[in-house]
Amino acid sequence: MSIHAQETVRRISVPDIAARKGGEPIVCLTAYDAPMAALLDPHCDVLLVGDSVGMAVHGLPNTVGVTLEMMILHGQAVVRGSRRALVVVDMPFGAYEGGEQAAYDACVRVMKETGAQAVKLETSAELAPIVRFLVRRGIPVMGHIGLRPQAVLAEGGFKAKGRTDAERERVLAEAVAVAEASAFCIVIEGVAESLAREITQTIDVPTIGIGASAACDGQVLVVNDMLGMFDWTPKFVRKYADLRGEIDRAAAAFASDVKSRRFPAEVETYFSVRRIPCSDLLGRRFRG
Repeated sequence: MSIHAQETVRRISVPDIAARKGGEPIVCLTAYDAPMAALLDPHCDVLLVGDSVGMAVHGLPNTVGVTLEMMILHGQAVVRGSRRALVVVDMPFGAYEGGEQAAYDACVRVMKETGAQAVKLETSAELAPIVRFLVRRGIPVMGHIGLRPQAVLAEGGFKAKGRTDAERERVLAEAVAVAEASAFCIVIEGVAESLAREITQTIDVPTIGIGASAACDGQVLVVNDMLGMFDWTPKFVRKYADLRGEIDRAAAAFASDVKSRRFPAEVETYFSVRRIPCSDLLGRRFRG
């Protein structure tokens, strides 16, 4: 029995998400730190600790340079900052492609050290056996098909998938293989609406789209994109705020106040309490 009081809010579970197939759309956003996780938690079914952290937070040109240690650090923060949402941690490039046992060892480490409820793998038909191996050993896996950011170097950039008949067939086959390997959910990224709809109707697990139309069972965006932190965002992003502009205006106002000595003002300043010598106090007493 834990010495800590149980949380009054029950976390959404893997079976809860799996049961949402064809039902209420699944709401998912990325999160990389505890304060943001706490803000997003009441609104999201899934918080994805995406390897997009490499680009969104660390300034990397792509996700290839993200390490297992980085994902664990950010995963720990998101779990600490959230109470309700299912937390899924991306497995970074190189952490799971080397074979079933290597993938298992890396995933076990992530789940033990972060407390997350599931992991996500960028999957292909060739990696379906690894998904099956992990799930059979108690590790819930979210798949990811279509545009796979970790393959950016091999594919020469971030390119939408499924534009030819052969590519459509390949992506659909990947979805079927990963679903049959018992992934509880599959992210579909960067594909045409017709292909996303066909995949969603074909497989029996929920699909979460990112640049894959409203035909999916849910949607995910990189939170920094959604909040308007960058000048450029992909076509599929809708900006729900302009935090880049707000931060720029706030920083400019702060700089101006500092240079003109308007900040800190008296209200933001600590002052010493003037100490009255004992002799003065005694003198006042006798004079009174």
